[in-house]
Amino acid sequence: MADAEEESCENSTRNARKCKDISAFFVKRDLRAKRKQISAILRKVRDERTPEEDKILTDHADLVRSIERNSRARQRMLNRKVEKLDNENELEEKCAQLALAIRDSKNMVIYTGAGISTAASIPDYRGPNGVWTKIQKGEAPRACDPSFAVPTCTHMALAELHRRSLIKHIVSQNCDGLHLRSGIPRSNLSELHGNMFIELCPLCGKEYVRLFDVTEKTSLRKHSTGRKCYCGNDLKDTIVHFGEKGGLGSPQRWPEARAAAEKADSILVLGSSLKVLKKYSCLWRTDKAVNQRPNLYIVNLQWTPKDDVAKLKVHATCDVVMKLVMQHLGLSIPDYVPQLDPLFKTAKPLKRSEFSTTTRVSLMPPLTPLPVGGDHSYAAYGIYCQNYDDETEEKPEIKEETIEETMEYEEVNTDPINCTKKVTTQPGWFGKGLKKQTTYGLFGKRKRRKLITVAT
Repeated sequence: MADAEEESCENSTRNARKCKDISAFFVKRDLRAKRKQISAILRKVRDERTPEEDKILTDHADLVRSIERNSRARQRMLNRKVEKLDNENELEEKCAQLALAIRDSKNMVIYTGAGISTAASIPDYRGPNGVWTKIQKGEAPRACDPSFAVPTCTHMALAELHRRSLIKHIVSQNCDGLHLRSGIPRSNLSELHGNMFIELCPLCGKEYVRLFDVTEKTSLRKHSTGRKCYCGNDLKDTIVHFGEKGGLGSPQRWPEARAAAEKADSILVLGSSLKVLKKYSCLWRTDKAVNQRPNLYIVNLQWTPKDDVAKLKVHATCDVVMKLVMQHLGLSIPDYVPQLDPLFKTAKPLKRSEFSTTTRVSLMPPLTPLPVGGDHSYAAYGIYCQNYDDETEEKPEIKEETIEETMEYEEVNTDPINCTKKVTTQPGWFGKGLKKQTTYGLFGKRKRRKLITVAT
């Protein structure tokens, strides 16, 4: 008898909970229908509304206010995503002010974002064609290999300003390594989100600078690159993914970034929406009174959460602004010269046993010497790859042979910009003393085959 009463009580409780859930479902459905009806009425011009519709708006005044508030907030968010451009006269005046601020500042710190690398064909995140914008629209982001990018006009201008001690430190959110390649010393560069060319050993702290993207096998909370340190521990990349916290000493260099922000009397933001950077309170000296904080200058096409406190906001692309600023300072922007790229000087080549750990095409300095005068642009030299360890492997002397009668050539791409060379080291199919050389295009597409003889 007691069991029957307990079962009856349990069924009653379950039925009550089910009736409550069903009732809540219908209430939400009716509320959605009413909001949809009121929204349609509010979109009409006031003179076109019927008396019945006016009565509905009057009877649901709270719902009307809620819909109008949400509509204003949505429109405000859309307006913040719009890219604005200052007119020519206004831009010239603002750049003159910015140049004066750079010249008069004693401790200027630069905060950079993805906007300074868009000129290098690297997409940003929140622009009209940005990565997150595309994802929110349900579109696939544009494919891009940042390892083939070279420093932009803005990168080289910042390197020149640092060389002349007009800026003291650069804090970057970018992982493309272009600040390092432009010539900024690592001691004056904090890459808060890591560097795609650097892998390190978390046990002994040894760093390995590579000539290829080391993040091929890594992802959120999975940072092992598949290679080993000399101490035997697994090497890991330095990238800070969304949802992670960076704590590496290098290349992130948080202590140096905090110290630079503490000493700064001016902060220049280039190409950053500050959606992430604003959360790092130590970079903005929020513990100080407003009048004791550094002067803030922002160069960005879109709205940023720091616009209201900025002393100057410039709506233009970073390259355009830096060219004008350098003109006002009376300085020239140096060309990017591959032979002087610090990445090539500090990189550690892979050993033969490590070739299978990556499929990414490596970069190699141009084989031509640095010319005296003339065009120093990167396009004049092209990109090459390296796949042997200079310290452990002996370079064979290579002599090319013409074998047109025995080989069928595919389409040949002779453009040094769109063509990279990769010399395989495994024995070919053509007998002892021969090796197979395959020429690849920029995205790995095979262009032709030929034979080379290795001198013994």
